[in-house]
Amino acid sequence: MELPPLVLQTAGSLVAILALAGLAWWMRLGGAPVLADDEAVRRAAGEVEDGFAPVTIAVAQAGLAALASDTGGRIMVIKRHGNRFAGRVLGPRAHARLWRDRGETALEVDCGEARFGKVFLDIPDAEAWAEAINRVNAPHHA
Repeated sequence: MELPPLVLQTAGSLVAILALAGLAWWMRLGGAPVLADDEAVRRAAGEVEDGFAPVTIAVAQAGLAALASDTGGRIMVIKRHGNRFAGRVLGPRAHARLWRDRGETALEVDCGEARFGKVFLDIPDAEAWAEAINRVNAPHHA
């Protein structure tokens, strides 16, 4: 019995796909990283901006996002983007908003860049972080 060429091509493609998927699994590629602890946030912040050294860190409960501030008062928001983390140092266009629902308080951070999007964080002390973020865009007086 002779198989049509299309069946052989499809079977060969399927074998190649399964081999690549197995190789990726064996090399532990992909996956869903989380910000499990303060050290993971420090590592991610250092990748976003070289020299950013967080002293205060708040990690969202699921480990998908975090806020970090350094000794200079700069605040960085970090979120998962695919299988990596992306972040922004918040500037004058950033603002934060609190969401309250059934006794829980969550924080929405908008860094002012439409392409980066808004980040939602369920963190302890959300009110203090919102106040600090909203102070970033306040006018400074000498």
